[in-house]
Amino acid sequence: MNHAIRIHETGGPEKLLWEEVPIGKPGLGEVLVRNTAIGLNFLDTYHRTGLYPVPLPFTPGMEGAGVIEALGPRVKDFKVGDRVAYYDPIGAYSEKVLRPIDRLVKIPSGISDPIAAAILLKGMTAEFLLRRTYKVKSGETILVHAAAGGVGQILCQWAKHLGATVIGTVGSEEKAKLAKKLGCKHVIVTSQEPFSEQVKQLTKGKGVPVVYDGVGKDTFQGSLDCLSPFGLMVSYGNASGPVPPIQIGILAQKGSLYLTRPTLFTYTAKRDDLLKSARELFSVVKKGVVKISINQTYPLMEAAQAHRDLEARKTTGSTLLLPGA
Repeated sequence: MNHAIRIHETGGPEKLLWEEVPIGKPGLGEVLVRNTAIGLNFLDTYHRTGLYPVPLPFTPGMEGAGVIEALGPRVKDFKVGDRVAYYDPIGAYSEKVLRPIDRLVKIPSGISDPIAAAILLKGMTAEFLLRRTYKVKSGETILVHAAAGGVGQILCQWAKHLGATVIGTVGSEEKAKLAKKLGCKHVIVTSQEPFSEQVKQLTKGKGVPVVYDGVGKDTFQGSLDCLSPFGLMVSYGNASGPVPPIQIGILAQKGSLYLTRPTLFTYTAKRDDLLKSARELFSVVKKGVVKISINQTYPLMEAAQAHRDLEARKTTGSTLLLPGA
């Protein structure tokens, strides 16, 4: 019998229940995947709390890797035994999942299942942020919030490789040391000093052309103050809570700023874009440009504790849930 985490009502981590969940045969254009590793993301907490509504009941989780065990009708380019990774649709917190082949990518040699599960959603997010939402250029100085987090670690390493000077923010001295190792030239501990003032000092009053902000409510207003005229505020997450409504006139007051709220789902809606993004990601990981730190693992059935630790900012880098652990 297949087991999975189920949510019957939104709320805290205690709403994550370990249950037996039957799974059928793969349908048209689907495969049955036995998960070997599942990625933990802040997005999972948004679904759990109801910030991003999902019809109840549901199995959370967006990202995983595993092995194909069965093929549905009209499946081409995949076979039983293939190692694959995915980030969509929802339902990853399960021992086995049915996945549409148009959202699957094959895991190349040199990339392990745990690494694939840890990087696909976070790494492809970093790819579109750095290469498409704002194309970071050599010589630029950029600001990355939550530099020691899952997306932040990849962003900082990749941006340094592109020739950018990275200013990172973190919540503790321990995370500051980690961010330094990951390529941040300057690290600001937000609990000790106002980050916007420090960014202005570090840039000699010029500000930065782009801010990558996955924190949300706690950093949004300060981030606007870090931007140079015509700068781009990229708000891609809500780790501290959703950004409150704003008067758009503030963008004019602070220098004709731009604001965007991008999502990976839009940037990889077309299969060609999905495959291209995955190839770029796997390439920089295989080359060692981006090193992945899986710093926490939990048995899948202990997903609630993983959520508690994630929301308490106790985690760094990537976190995995392991079926059968």
